[in-house]
Amino acid sequence: MFDMGRTLGSMVGMPDHSSPADSEIALPRLLGALSDPTRLGIVRILSDGAERGWGQFSAPVAKSTLSHHLKMLREAGVTQTRQEGTRCYVKLRRDALEARFPGLLSALLSAVVTDNIGEHVTERDDQA
Repeated sequence: MFDMGRTLGSMVGMPDHSSPADSEIALPRLLGALSDPTRLGIVRILSDGAERGWGQFSAPVAKSTLSHHLKMLREAGVTQTRQEGTRCYVKLRRDALEARFPGLLSALLSAVVTDNIGEHVTERDDQA
């Protein structure tokens, strides 16, 4: 389907922060995005439902790598990104994931906590 906003945004050099529609979240891509410990750490932090600025995440990786992880989650439909001026904010798409794959997110988060996966990803107090 033709998306004028996405097309215009890419034509003028604006980043595309769109996520797939709820019904278009594909299980293979979702599972691929959730196969990385850093991305699971991001999901773990976002699991409380609060929106966070990209700069609030801290992980022992380069900023560009952290941005890549956030992009992978967004493109898979795990998260939703909102841009406000020069800042980007991210939120877990809990309702969409639960509707599309009932129980998956709860089971995933339970295993992540039990197995201490993604604990290397933390939240900064400052919003750097």
